[in-house]
Amino acid sequence: MSEKSQKSRKTAAKPAPPPKPSAGKSPSAKTKAAAAVAGAPATKPKAAKRPQPTTARDTAPPPPPKETLPPPAAAQLSGDQQRMLENLSTNLARAAMTAQGAIAEAALRNADRPAALSTDPFHIAPALTEVMGKLASQPDRLVRAQADLLSRYMDLWQSTARRMAGETPAPVASPAKGDKRFLDPDWSENPVFDVMKQSYLVTADWLNSLVGDVEGVDPMARRRVEFFMKLLTDAFSPTNFLASNPTALREIMVTGGESLVRGMENFAADLARGGGQLSISQTDYEQFKIGENVATAPGKVVFQNELLQLLQFTPSTEQVHEIPLLIFPPWINKFYILDLRPDNSMIRWLTDQGITVFVVSWVNPDRSLATKTFDDYLRQGIYEATDAAMTQAGVKSVNAVGYCIGGTLLSAALAHMAAKGDKRIASATFFAAQQDFSEAGDLLLFTDESWLKDLEHKMDAEGGVLSGQAMADTFNVLRSNDLIWSFFVNNYLMGKEPRPFDLLFWNSDQTRMPKALHMFYLRKFYGQNALAKGELEVDGIKLNLGTVKTPIYVQSSKEDHIAPARSVYRGARLFGGPVTFTLAGSGHIAGVVNPPSAKKYQHWTFDQLPEDLASWQTKAVETPGSWWPHWITWLKSYSGDMVPARNPTKGPLKPIEDAPGSYVQVKS
Repeated sequence: MSEKSQKSRKTAAKPAPPPKPSAGKSPSAKTKAAAAVAGAPATKPKAAKRPQPTTARDTAPPPPPKETLPPPAAAQLSGDQQRMLENLSTNLARAAMTAQGAIAEAALRNADRPAALSTDPFHIAPALTEVMGKLASQPDRLVRAQADLLSRYMDLWQSTARRMAGETPAPVASPAKGDKRFLDPDWSENPVFDVMKQSYLVTADWLNSLVGDVEGVDPMARRRVEFFMKLLTDAFSPTNFLASNPTALREIMVTGGESLVRGMENFAADLARGGGQLSISQTDYEQFKIGENVATAPGKVVFQNELLQLLQFTPSTEQVHEIPLLIFPPWINKFYILDLRPDNSMIRWLTDQGITVFVVSWVNPDRSLATKTFDDYLRQGIYEATDAAMTQAGVKSVNAVGYCIGGTLLSAALAHMAAKGDKRIASATFFAAQQDFSEAGDLLLFTDESWLKDLEHKMDAEGGVLSGQAMADTFNVLRSNDLIWSFFVNNYLMGKEPRPFDLLFWNSDQTRMPKALHMFYLRKFYGQNALAKGELEVDGIKLNLGTVKTPIYVQSSKEDHIAPARSVYRGARLFGGPVTFTLAGSGHIAGVVNPPSAKKYQHWTFDQLPEDLASWQTKAVETPGSWWPHWITWLKSYSGDMVPARNPTKGPLKPIEDAPGSYVQVKS
């Protein structure tokens, strides 16, 4: 990451102090000056003649005393208060100037860039037109919806009135479980912010339910509008605006506006880091260095081609199982999600279990690899890596793992091998991997043909690759509150640095995608579901997962939003051999990377595969903690007898360099 650029900041000039009275000036002079401020004449009146005696009748009532003006508001403040106000004003001006400068610089950077390919990047317009058209054609539904909204607001107003009267009514609307946006006590204790919060929740829930209940529309169109409406309501949360965020307002007052200055400096730095496009920092990137404090498991690169490096890790036991394990991570990410820190490294844990571990480190492709296809990744990826691992270990088969889209590739390879009678894979394990994409989650919304055509044009403009940032943006949108707005508030409104977090460092370390591979994957798997239907063709062979008799272990995660558990379960039932299905707690990453020592979450097991996931869950047994021990017991049953541990430096393949290798170091 480039260092934050230090912007020169102009400080507002302090107002000149009033002139001090000259030495020797009499107290009467101060009186005169005060009288002048109050409106009295500045010149001394001439002395009047001595008045003649008069009678009481002739004596006029004295004029009413002149009313003095109150001193200016600033004069009523103490010196400390004036300095605080002055400092706050100065910092607010600095913050505004910093933001304006950053925006101006970004505008200059983007001046020569082509205009956006689409004014509707989410391709929501056709779906929104259909849904709203149907809603307009159902006036009774619309009237009921309006009445429902009015009723909710009447409940809120009544609840507010009761609270102002000293009662403690139950809230009309409350955040959903896991919603961290409204944790500040002021959102509940301060009546103003409480009403603001509940009004937002009422409106957001109403809008989302309004769209979801429309009848007679295409299911995908409804889903697309629901997704867009959720993005919209998330964006307009009162937590995302300075004036309506009590935590941010409190921070401004405590710091005298310094928090906002820091926030705008963070904003400027993120614009600079994104080359004029806002790239919100999710962690302190400077705290991590690949090979030094992440991806530190010892080993060697023992093979490489233009698509991958093959890493063999140093054993930690004197003996190992005969059959090694070869892991294929997703090519969209770096492999070290499985080796973040020593205490949560799956690679280190596996070596401690007496497993010889090989891991593929995919290349971060540039324009020279834009034409690489799915077939190329299967041949140069699965086949060549397997050949190299078998040669290095001196065996005729390996156990394999496929993570996410690496698992989809491995599934296709297994069907391809089955068609040829190739038995080099003794067993296969899938982490959060899909084979049936009919229930593939919200990513399906990004795979309609109009979206894909825009994506193709974008990749053509970038030389045949899709930037890593573009991929990161897509995945961030799927969890906008967690991966966008939480950092927007923390970094910009609060002026805080994101905390160091190895997982988010890895999450931001995305790789580019070759056009040929990426478009094939999106169209054939997400768009056509060709693998599940038996219609996918590789090397002239139609792939049929039902012909795969290899023992299979399938891990899924209960809260996975990228590879939903229902989707993973459907894929598990497509294989023709024995399949063990396990459901883990948490999501796409934490559900997989959950070492036993953490004692977190839980997992469910059942040795049969009924028709659907719901039926499986009714019979599954819940076990606290990590699923890794359950898996290693299964894996060892296919790993053969114990043999002397294999030193990566003494195998048939000459080591090329130390792990983690050079491919993983290439940034997008």
